[in-house]
Amino acid sequence: MPSSKLKIKLFFPFLLLFIMACGFSSATPEATAIPADTSVPLPTATPAPSSLTVCLGQEPNTLYPFGGPNTAARSVLAAINDGPIDMVGYEYQPVILSQLPSIENGDAEIVTTSVQPGSPAMDADGNIVLLEVGKKFRPAGCRSDDCVVTYEGKGDAFAMDQMIVTFRLREGVTWADGTPMTSDDSVYAFDLSRDARSISNTYLIDRTYTYEATDPLTVQWWSMPGFIDPTYFTNFWTPAPKHLWGEFLANQLPEIDIASRTPIGWGPYMVQEWIAGDHITMTKNPYYFAAAEGYPKFDTLSFRFISDPDAALSEMVAGRCDILDPSIRLDNHASLLMEMQKGEQAQVFFTPGMTIEWLGLGTTPSTYDDGYDTIYQKDRPDIFSDPHTRQGIAYCLDRQSVVNNVLFGLTTVPSTYIPVEHPLYDSNIEALPFDISTGISLLEQAGWKDTDGNPATPRQAVTVKNVVAGTPLQLNYYTTTATQRRQVVEILQKSLAECGIGLNVQYFSQNDLYAPGPDGALFGRRFDLIEYAMGVNSIEPPCDWFTSSEIPTTDNSWIGTNVTGYRNDEYDTACRAAQDSLPDEQTYIDSYRQTQVLFSAELPAIPLYYRLRVAATRPGICHFDLDPTANPLWNIEAIASGEACQN
Repeated sequence: MPSSKLKIKLFFPFLLLFIMACGFSSATPEATAIPADTSVPLPTATPAPSSLTVCLGQEPNTLYPFGGPNTAARSVLAAINDGPIDMVGYEYQPVILSQLPSIENGDAEIVTTSVQPGSPAMDADGNIVLLEVGKKFRPAGCRSDDCVVTYEGKGDAFAMDQMIVTFRLREGVTWADGTPMTSDDSVYAFDLSRDARSISNTYLIDRTYTYEATDPLTVQWWSMPGFIDPTYFTNFWTPAPKHLWGEFLANQLPEIDIASRTPIGWGPYMVQEWIAGDHITMTKNPYYFAAAEGYPKFDTLSFRFISDPDAALSEMVAGRCDILDPSIRLDNHASLLMEMQKGEQAQVFFTPGMTIEWLGLGTTPSTYDDGYDTIYQKDRPDIFSDPHTRQGIAYCLDRQSVVNNVLFGLTTVPSTYIPVEHPLYDSNIEALPFDISTGISLLEQAGWKDTDGNPATPRQAVTVKNVVAGTPLQLNYYTTTATQRRQVVEILQKSLAECGIGLNVQYFSQNDLYAPGPDGALFGRRFDLIEYAMGVNSIEPPCDWFTSSEIPTTDNSWIGTNVTGYRNDEYDTACRAAQDSLPDEQTYIDSYRQTQVLFSAELPAIPLYYRLRVAATRPGICHFDLDPTANPLWNIEAIASGEACQN
């Protein structure tokens, strides 16, 4: 078993598989038994192939890794491709690499390179630009804004830092057709990810100077000059079978079966059939690198598509689903699942995921972009400019009641944008509690007064900066029609009212709430309060969610995560410093701590709760491990049942 797959848990092992002995009766009562020493072999029962069925909440949209696979597809791909690098327990683990590169082991280094005028490099703001007169860059050895210089040209080369990272494939990894995997397969995947038809984030691609094979099992990544990547050890492109796909044009691959429906990988299983709208069946990969160690445990693996959570639960009870994948939205069935576990009808797994439910405060609506003076006269008052108002609202949100009553206490209220289990989480920062008196005090300091002495009516602006006196603290609250969010709104509306904050609640379809800007409420930055979800698929803390460059505007085609329009130069600088440092440097730790301190004080958005990841299995299924950072089926090869649970 590969070392990266040892982090598993045993959950209520239970014998499920029974072997039925077949008896053979003679044709007549007088028939004579075969003597024990006869040379004719006795008939034996052939064990039926063991099978595991995983039920998904949706049908995969594609199995082409560069075609934007959905959540269900990523679970299926985990059975086809093992790794190449797993994220487990907020740590990275190599699977088909002999080791993760690091500065310490010599597989990563920072060198000085000469950049010629007119050549691409990363500027001081993190953008890839040409080296030209008047632009700001970090010279070699400079890792902060304090040493940034303006390039003055004169035809001279400019010395900058560049990363060189070496990735080494483990020996003996082959594709499911027996063809050895080579470093060329990873370079081929890099080329495919750069194709215009691929649906991939180009951030890393744009910052890659070159990606090349140096021998059959080794590939090197070179950064663009000036780009220092704290997660350099993950910059290995998931290999693609060049020997099969290479005969096709890149723009053909998303449409052909061998790439999108029946791709081969190097993992424990390979696709046998895909019946649209019903299921995918897989069989063991005989060339799996861990096959000699007895993996995978099941002969066949089936994926069924069941979108209705109630139907999925019924199918599990009936024995037709062994595992309910988190793509089935079971979070509204937490109470039922706990009862099923108590009655030994299921094993249930709850874990706070890497997605946070947010309450965005419209600090800077998009209508402010053309200038404050005009907006002050014609548009919404500048309600949230004073941090006392934002903090007061946070204290008036009974978030713990939401966790206790809607999510059965199975998750927690975040204190910052980094999960509490993350090694970079600042434990000195605590989530603001529900405290009516403190909330009211902060609102009073901001100038929101109870002018009529009636706590049931909204407060009014008296001395609120940039807000006309007499403006009521009556806020529009937007979210989707999901049942869970309706329950959340009911609790929060009541607690906010205790502080004299009124709400006009409006529910949207998911498509409407997340519609593109400038017309969409969320990305068009057209809201007072908005409840939405935002998460990551990476362990690296997403401090850039709230940087100025992530504000959706006309300039970036309304694409960005900072939907509240929050701007803070100090926060931007701290986040940039963290992202320009390496994990073993003190600046890396200190800068992320500073972003959390600023976030908790400024509250550009209020984290409500970590959304639950929920999965369930039949009793007797063992080694299933729902990790907050990992693919739900990250160790699919180890999942077993019955007697195999004892091995």
